[in-house]
Amino acid sequence: MKKRFGLLPRIIAAIILGVLLGNVVPEWFVRTFATFNGIFGNFLNFAIPFIIIGFIVPGIAHLGKGAGKLLGISTVIAYVSTILAGLLAFFVGSVLLPSLVAGNTLQTAENPEKFLQSAFFVVEMPPIMDVMSALILSFIIGVGIASTKGDTLEKAFDEFQIIIEKFINVAIIPLLPFHIFGIFMNMTFGGQVQNILFVFAKVFVLVIVLHITILLFQYTVAGTLSRKNPFGLLKTMLPAYFTAMGTQSSSATIPVTLQSVKKTGIRAKIGDFCIPLFATIHLSGSTITLVICSLGVLLLNGGHPTFVSYFPFILMLGVTMVAAPGVPGGAVMAALGIMKSMLGFDQTMLSLMIALYLAQDSFGTATNVTGDGALSMIVDRFMGKEKTTIEVQEEVI
Repeated sequence: MKKRFGLLPRIIAAIILGVLLGNVVPEWFVRTFATFNGIFGNFLNFAIPFIIIGFIVPGIAHLGKGAGKLLGISTVIAYVSTILAGLLAFFVGSVLLPSLVAGNTLQTAENPEKFLQSAFFVVEMPPIMDVMSALILSFIIGVGIASTKGDTLEKAFDEFQIIIEKFINVAIIPLLPFHIFGIFMNMTFGGQVQNILFVFAKVFVLVIVLHITILLFQYTVAGTLSRKNPFGLLKTMLPAYFTAMGTQSSSATIPVTLQSVKKTGIRAKIGDFCIPLFATIHLSGSTITLVICSLGVLLLNGGHPTFVSYFPFILMLGVTMVAAPGVPGGAVMAALGIMKSMLGFDQTMLSLMIALYLAQDSFGTATNVTGDGALSMIVDRFMGKEKTTIEVQEEVI
């Protein structure tokens, strides 16, 4: 399958065209795309519970079937790293973003919908269950499959995950650029797009700086434990970083990540076990992007984020993105549900979130993959000279 025009260029083109045409097209044209956006938004809202179930159930089931010290240590380290990344993003973002976003909120009128053109008609698509019900159901089934060690349900949900991934690739991803085009054209028509782009630029820079910060922290810890130069270790992992930027998929980068991490001197069996596992459960870069972008969108819409509201969201992110699909934008798709239920995002905010996240997805994926190398070195040190069991790896993967 040849992709001559990838998702990121299409997203950028959609934003540019939306901004340019929003200044010249007639109202009926904007309302036509507003109608499409309403239908697509409701369709996405309907699909969110299925996305949650399709990703979380197999992720928990596969993770729980492993056994032994190596799996336990690896899982704890990956989760702690992801949560620390989210907390770093929140504290830095909550300090810097309010002043950066000040004067650029969309709620310049009593009713923020006044600057948006309405759809010609609305097609209601109520989801079969709410987000929290889908999350609870996913945990119950995932833990149940892991504890009973049954194969029938596990295979069924593995196949269901494949269906959901195809659904995202075929029905969601191709339509996203048109959805984002409609959103930005509508914002431009209403005279609000300059505020959005101004905030987008600041958020983008802040995300990249935090990606670099978390990588330096991870490799400082790994270098200290292994008594090696952190910058030398980081340099060794650069091939994986740049490969991930191109593929936008942790899974697709596994061969290069494995090759790079083994050059750092860790035991081959540790690398063979940890890298495929971390590609699934460790998303520190994506977590930083999601937290900072959500803070930006929330502030842009006049919200007031607090630690009380964000800490549970960050904790849930570490679980929700387990087994996020190996497709561009997989993490934000998996996180849409909890942004809606825990942060109160409406459909317009979710659309802005998708656009902002996808514009930086390659950097987040590259940070995830590069961080996997540091975590593998940390696991290698914690395991000491203890023998590893390949059988555990075969059960998990």
